[in-house]
Amino acid sequence: MRCAASRVTGIVLAGLAAGALGPVAAFAAPTTPSAASGGTSAADLKSDGPTQPAKVQDGQYTDTNGDPTYHVTDSGKKVDWYTMSGYLRYNANCIVCHGPDGMGSTYAPSLVDALKGMDYAHFAGIIVGGKKDVNASQELVMPAFGDNRNVMCYMPDIYTYLRARSDGALGRNRPPEHEPKPAAFAKAEDACMK
Repeated sequence: MRCAASRVTGIVLAGLAAGALGPVAAFAAPTTPSAASGGTSAADLKSDGPTQPAKVQDGQYTDTNGDPTYHVTDSGKKVDWYTMSGYLRYNANCIVCHGPDGMGSTYAPSLVDALKGMDYAHFAGIIVGGKKDVNASQELVMPAFGDNRNVMCYMPDIYTYLRARSDGALGRNRPPEHEPKPAAFAKAEDACMK
């Protein structure tokens, strides 16, 4: 299993370096269907917060750079599935160190603040490889999660949730409503967890 996880980590890092890794590695870059074909219109992409989605495919929203982003509507009351999944995965894996709602703790920094100047590639690099900050008064260590499928399979989701929090589009606590779980999400999840 470690060998397979190392291969997954290598693929993720290579895809990020090449700029080819989309929100879910198993799928092609997202596209926005035209309104004429019954797809999503520009008005449907409107989101609360400063970051506006440019494209959507299978429920996954991306910005103009192709980075995963949120779709929050109804004044923060409804979120896309990936933001909801990110909330759930953050609370299963990250809350122990980084505190409730990404606000930080005495043990680890606020991810809400950290994401204000961080793109998806930088975020993914830290998650996969870890990070160590040492100075005269403290040593902060973020462990590498490249071998942890419970993190790696949901990395875009966690980023999306934290981005919504960082941009102020989503408040603290569990989002009250969410869009339905896309079939493509379930398929990618099953493939990643094998």
